Amino acid sequence: MDILKSYIREGEHQTQDFKFRVDDAKKIARTLAAFANTDGGRLLIGVKDNGKVVGVNPEEEFHVIQGAASMYCKPELKVKTQIMQDDHKLVLEVTVDEAARKPIKALDDNDVWKTYVRREDHTLLANKILVGVWKKQRNASSTPQTFDEDEQLILNTIKNEGQITLSKLYRKTKLKKSYIDRLLILFVTWEVVQMNITPAGTYFSVSDV
Repeated sequence: MDILKSYIREGEHQTQDFKFRVDDAKKIARTLAAFANTDGGRLLIGVKDNGKVVGVNPEEEFHVIQGAASMYCKPELKVKTQIMQDDHKLVLEVTVDEAARKPIKALDDNDVWKTYVRREDHTLLANKILVGVWKKQRNASSTPQTFDEDEQLILNTIKNEGQITLSKLYRKTKLKKSYIDRLLILFVTWEVVQMNITPAGTYFSVSDV
């Protein structure tokens, strides 16, 4: 079976993205960083969003990718590349491994370093809770058997709402924002609360345990 064709049949998803060509190193750096911050991923350059192979000059695309990974990702990302072929058309495959230490940051349109993640076929901004969870996971503590009054208030508020945004949780509980942030990071680390990052926003819900 042709590997390139099998990849294309999968369509775009959390670990795969198609690019007609790469002409904006900063923009593609966000996709590379998002792959590294999630499950790793594969970029097929020379393929339209609909899966049609148009081909590229792999050498030209390689230089843009290298620049994106080294200059516009922090820390610098290591990528692997190989040339694939469909008839006479060439496609550059770029693969990124999941980062062992997150986050990997990339520059936004205003030249500010931001953290991105991959959700389905979208590259999205990560929020401060997820970044906090990554840091906490390096020194994860065990889940307590009981929660105090404020902790229970936060959990009950999330449970009653079904799913809730961070801003609404702030309003509903009226607790200090930094305190809520710290507890949410712990709850997500302990898998007591689930965080769902979507194109429409980030939502928190109580885990089914």
